[in-house]
Amino acid sequence: MDTLTEDQFDDLRGALRGQLLQANDAGYDAARTLWNAMIERRPAVIVRCAGVADVRAALAFARDHQMPLSVRGGGHNIAGSALCDDGLVIDLSAMRSVQVDPDQRRALVEPGATLHDFDHEAQAFGLATPLGINSTTGVAGLTLGGGFGWLTRTLGLAADNLLGADVVTADGQYLHASAADHSDLFWALRGGGGNFGVVTRFAFRLHPVGPDITAGLIVFPFEQAKAVLTQYRDAVHAMPDDLTVWAVLRRAPPLPFLAPEVHGQTVLVLPVFSRLPMAAVQDAIDRIARFGQPLGMHVGPTPYVAWQQAFDPLLTPGARNYWKSHNFTQLSLAAIDVVMQHAGTLPTPHCEIFLGLLGGRAATFAPDDTAYPHRDALYVMNVHTRWDNPADDARCVAWARDFFSAAAPHASGGVYVNFLTEDDSARSTDAYGVNYQRLAQIKTKYDPHNLFRSNLNIVPA
Repeated sequence: MDTLTEDQFDDLRGALRGQLLQANDAGYDAARTLWNAMIERRPAVIVRCAGVADVRAALAFARDHQMPLSVRGGGHNIAGSALCDDGLVIDLSAMRSVQVDPDQRRALVEPGATLHDFDHEAQAFGLATPLGINSTTGVAGLTLGGGFGWLTRTLGLAADNLLGADVVTADGQYLHASAADHSDLFWALRGGGGNFGVVTRFAFRLHPVGPDITAGLIVFPFEQAKAVLTQYRDAVHAMPDDLTVWAVLRRAPPLPFLAPEVHGQTVLVLPVFSRLPMAAVQDAIDRIARFGQPLGMHVGPTPYVAWQQAFDPLLTPGARNYWKSHNFTQLSLAAIDVVMQHAGTLPTPHCEIFLGLLGGRAATFAPDDTAYPHRDALYVMNVHTRWDNPADDARCVAWARDFFSAAAPHASGGVYVNFLTEDDSARSTDAYGVNYQRLAQIKTKYDPHNLFRSNLNIVPA
């Protein structure tokens, strides 16, 4: 990296419509704060872009001076890929426009937009596209990694609903990538992460969803969890694509439909979601409730935007987070035993083990239709370790790693790229699977010098 002078930084500042922040500037510390409080990095400069021109200017500055580079959208990535030490951060968080065309059922979305921003605009017209489960997540990072959530069984991944993207590449070109234009780049963006350029606008296909959907929670005591999980495992293959049921083991939050003595106990929660009205899925939900004797149940009509924010209180910024993740094509009894063993030793009240049910529409694509390859994954299991005190780091990380090792023999070997932590850099082939070599060739074409490497990196071929 070149040794830079203040005059050079002033020249960059003068070329921007947005803001340039250095270590002594007001707002610098806030701008380098991420969702995961375990990540502590000090960039040399943060460029808070106001538009495409700022992105190109910042990118050229980093490239010309051989600076480490990272790109920030929502800043929600568990590994902290939005920031780099002693380098330049292209901060897109101010670019949050969402434009909805209800007649064409299409949304144009800037890269700083969150899921809440997207849903707020699209739901004004009773429309949505598959996104994640936490409304403060950034649309950009979610989509570039594939993106799954409550609508995935019905409508596919976020990446499956991407119609096109405007991209600034490493050499400063401004390209539109779609099935018709730069189709190789378009393919790579749908699951290849932030390896290929800075996306400055996404175009999504929208679908009729809401404003009211059917959703809620069924809560079982931990003593019944193994039996319930086994019945759940046996039932998912016959489950309609328009019904999504996940499984979460954690200590019960103070939900109003649970008795006070249940609060804080380890429980199994089955979150239920369908875009259909309650009457259409009532029988299926009743069958799920009969898997055991619930401690409480609250399922019914609810606004889609409210359900998209229902888990936000459990995922607020500022806590320390460490994840370990596996994909599963089936949930064996041995895997359930591993889940039960570790769910019985959760290291803090904020930790959880969840099984996100996929399949359905997401499984109808071939592994090489998009860069996201894991079409056979029926479950994505994430061990979400969460705590507040840095003194608990070693204990909490060790628990997650122990779970990961114990579950590995029963998993598929694949993993969802957006769930990989900073110490998972060796798992790139697990994340990109059969598509890794093709992605490396496309990386060579669009970023031959690996400028975009603050991510789960794909090395140029």
